[in-house]
Amino acid sequence: MKTFLATYLGSAESRNRKEWDQLDEATRQKRTEAGMKAWGEWMTKHHAAIVVEGGPLGKTKRASAAGVSDTKNNMTGFVVVRAESQEAAARLFENHPHFAIFPGESVEIMECLPIPGR
Repeated sequence: MKTFLATYLGSAESRNRKEWDQLDEATRQKRTEAGMKAWGEWMTKHHAAIVVEGGPLGKTKRASAAGVSDTKNNMTGFVVVRAESQEAAARLFENHPHFAIFPGESVEIMECLPIPGR
């Protein structure tokens, strides 16, 4: 089995997000409740594959040779899963609530490779 980092992506500029933001409060609340229920069901269904439950991500800082600064990216959350292959890991996220109910854009799945020399 291999380990994979899955990052949930979305941006405030996406069409889905703009449509979400235009919903009236009652409709948005209903969709949020349905989305959280579906997300919980996804977590339960894939419990055996989940290594780190992860969660939402906040504001981003960048550390570099130039120092520390504020920055932005489209990552909104993460989870770590285990699967036989990257394809199998990606299939876990088909029709995921992140984009099927919520205004997220996609989920990107990357293998967590071993540290060389260890």
